[in-house]
Amino acid sequence: MNKDQVKGAGREVKGAVKETVGKVTDNPKTEVEGKVEKNLGTAQRKAGDVKEAVKDAVDNNRR
Repeated sequence: MNKDQVKGAGREVKGAVKETVGKVTDNPKTEVEGKVEKNLGTAQRKAGDVKEAVKDAVDNNRR
């Protein structure tokens, strides 16, 4: 697990919480901000997944 995977997962959680707060408080701006944060976190986590897969492939080819 690399830092992008960890940070991305954190952003996903933060965004989900913010989105829920926006829904509960009937605040569309906060809800949208939460969705954006969650999606950015997902993208960052997936980028980390790709980095990890490339690293693993390179490591396996060196053996």
